[in-house]
Amino acid sequence: MDDSLPGTFFALLCIPAVFAVPVWLIAVAVKLVSAALPGRRPDWRSDLLRWSAWMTGSGAVILYVLGAGAVAFAVHESSSGADSTPSQDCRDDHRAGHLVGQTASWLPLRFDCVLDDGGTYPSSPAYTWINTLVAVLGLASIALVVANGYAAERRARAGAGEGER
Repeated sequence: MDDSLPGTFFALLCIPAVFAVPVWLIAVAVKLVSAALPGRRPDWRSDLLRWSAWMTGSGAVILYVLGAGAVAFAVHESSSGADSTPSQDCRDDHRAGHLVGQTASWLPLRFDCVLDDGGTYPSSPAYTWINTLVAVLGLASIALVVANGYAAERRARAGAGEGER
């Protein structure tokens, strides 16, 4: 398999993800305002839990794709042109004289600079933040799905308890 295939895939997905970010932000703002205004649907709590689970999950996917696009861009930049190796992302550090290459990882997202002694260091602290936010949003989505299931079970039990009377 070609090593550039994941990079090309994520670079192409990055374009729609960039356009999805403002749409996602507007949708979240509109939903929060609609949940706060009077005249809500009777089942607005379960609807909000279900919707929040979908939105945190989609936020995690969008953020991951944007981060993967950044890794793909760094890989492309480090392998194209006469002045590409070592990567521009790795040259800003005081260890630039000891660089021999770079490595990329898609899970977790990383673009590391490789030193002549075999050690590595991250090219940017942004990947740590992206990985952390993707994990937090993913776990929040799972927690919201569990909370929605718990709430549905509680409503079903309360409905069954009222039917026995």
